[in-house]
Amino acid sequence: MNNALISSISAALMAGNGVKSLAGPILIVMILAMMVLPLPTFMLDVLFTFNIALAIIVLLVSLYSKDPLDFAAFPTVLLITTLLRLSLNVASTRVVLLDGHTGPDAAGKVIEAFGHFLVGGNYAVGLVVFIILVVINFVVITKGAGRIAEVSARFTLDAMPGKQMAIDADLNAGLIGEEEARKRRAVISKEADFYGSMDGASKFVRGDAIAGILVMLITIIGGLIVGVAQHDLDLSNAAKNYTLLTIGDGLVAQIPALVISMAAGLVVSRVSTDEDLGQQVLSQLFNRPQVLILTAAIVGTMGLVPGMPNFVFLLLSAILGAGAYLITTRAAVTEKEPVAQPQPATEVQDASWEDVSPVDILGLEVGYRLIPLVDKAQQGDLLKRINGIRRKFAQEIGFLPPVVHIRDNLELRPNTYRITLKGCVIGQGESYNGMFLAINPGRVTMSLPGTETSDPAFGLPAVWIEATLRDQAQNNGYTVVDASTVVTTHINHLIHTHAAELLGRQELQQLFDHLSQKSPKLIEDLVPKLLPLSAVQKVLHNLLEESVHIRDMRTIIEVLTEHAAHTQDTAELTEIVRAALGRAIIEQFFPAGAELQLMNLHHELEAILTQAVSSGVAAGGGIEPGLADTLLKSAAAAAQRQEQMGLPLVLLVPSSIRMLLARFLRRALPQLRVLSHSEIPDSRKIKITSVVGGNNT
Repeated sequence: MNNALISSISAALMAGNGVKSLAGPILIVMILAMMVLPLPTFMLDVLFTFNIALAIIVLLVSLYSKDPLDFAAFPTVLLITTLLRLSLNVASTRVVLLDGHTGPDAAGKVIEAFGHFLVGGNYAVGLVVFIILVVINFVVITKGAGRIAEVSARFTLDAMPGKQMAIDADLNAGLIGEEEARKRRAVISKEADFYGSMDGASKFVRGDAIAGILVMLITIIGGLIVGVAQHDLDLSNAAKNYTLLTIGDGLVAQIPALVISMAAGLVVSRVSTDEDLGQQVLSQLFNRPQVLILTAAIVGTMGLVPGMPNFVFLLLSAILGAGAYLITTRAAVTEKEPVAQPQPATEVQDASWEDVSPVDILGLEVGYRLIPLVDKAQQGDLLKRINGIRRKFAQEIGFLPPVVHIRDNLELRPNTYRITLKGCVIGQGESYNGMFLAINPGRVTMSLPGTETSDPAFGLPAVWIEATLRDQAQNNGYTVVDASTVVTTHINHLIHTHAAELLGRQELQQLFDHLSQKSPKLIEDLVPKLLPLSAVQKVLHNLLEESVHIRDMRTIIEVLTEHAAHTQDTAELTEIVRAALGRAIIEQFFPAGAELQLMNLHHELEAILTQAVSSGVAAGGGIEPGLADTLLKSAAAAAQRQEQMGLPLVLLVPSSIRMLLARFLRRALPQLRVLSHSEIPDSRKIKITSVVGGNNT
């Protein structure tokens, strides 16, 4: 039996983290044992001392934590310390009632010290001090901390949807990776769990305070009965012995309880920063010399009033004045800038070809108030975020876009930015550094004070708000993003929209060079033997124009290699490549296994368009005006019905007229995608949900 017990303990130590894995169970068993088993006075002294030390440790950890989640185990620690105090109360009460008639040291030296040294041996004073401590703990600290935890838990839960949407927005914009998104979602979940647990744990502290009063009263009454009835003590001696022992017992339990309650209040009431509580208070409370100077003047004036403790007031006034002087001196040294050295005069140089600079493929111009967003010295992270956008674009689309060249433009308004493509403006907006854009996704519960505007990327209604309103906006359903995210989201949207124009000859050659490192023969057989580089670029350009990614370059090159010997028509080659990429194209709109709920052409309209293409009437993308007007109206109506059903805007047509309709409808209905029958995999089921050109349009 003993061997089996030793083996099980050894297995537990090996399976867990050694002694750490047994610390929790051993502590709980000890707490339960103290309620049942009698303890010697020396053991009581050790446990009371451990309880005080544990309370101090918890308080210090709370002070040095920079974020509430740094001490996520606090609710559990709060419960354990409460149970420990209650168990010690039970154990000490047993000793007081059994041996209290023998003298003031019957329950150990710790209780004796608290009963005599702290309250001078006067049980009336001890009773008053005990009640005051309980009132402070119960009415002030515990109640306030519980209320803060309750409100924080409710607001954290209400803000979870907005925070999740903000994380999804950063993920979609390429600002963070999937791993970082998972970490942020886990932090949000932990915050909700933490404040919910703190809300419940505060009830234990409140119950502990009430139990302390009841235990004290029961112990005093029980001690009087035991002392007088069983040990033949007179009433005054019994009252003195048992009351002092009970007061000492209560104080030695309530002081650690007060310390733990203070720690709970500090944890739930602080705001998360990069500083611990001491640094936070000192940096915010004593960093303004004007405040210290005024306080020193007021305290000094009070020190001159006759009858006041002049020395104390004047000494404190001098200390505050000295502190203000030191802060002012330090700030002056920090802000002192080095004197600019005069630059030597330079000779005027003649104009040269160096003065001719090529146009930037992608450019970002910012007003002077947005310069801190791109300045690393001022903690600007816009460059890092734009780099993340380019990386995500390369992963999603299949080629690396050009570098975004950023420069300041004093001709712009201070908070305006402008995005250019090959020197032409393709988008612009306003962003306010230090403020947040609260975007209304359509389900907000209240309006916010601020500057009303619209999201520059997607045109959703939004409002610029101060940083102090960020949590309130998230709690009410807004998606809240900072100034850098507004700019990067806009850039991300535009580079996806203009992806075809970003694939130049240089980018295509770099893509081929990258592919050649892994599959050198793949490119050699196509370019330039069968197709020139410009023809391949045109095919890829056609794909990107209709939002078809080119990540699967192996399939694209193989299909072009196979069919380039028969045709050099880039439009025809594009349709052949699209058919080969059909599975990937379909999965952009419908997940694998889902039924394809598509729009379709009415058979009469389909026949007319097919005849027009076959006869050459629609060559070059032209359609007879009357037919074009009817087609546009019917397509718009069908697309509206499709949107109302929450389905993708995908129109299925025969292969012969797919390119004609795609080009014709692209300008009027940019969100509509036109697919051909050859692009649909044989394994996918099709359901026609709307008909273009039918009677229901």
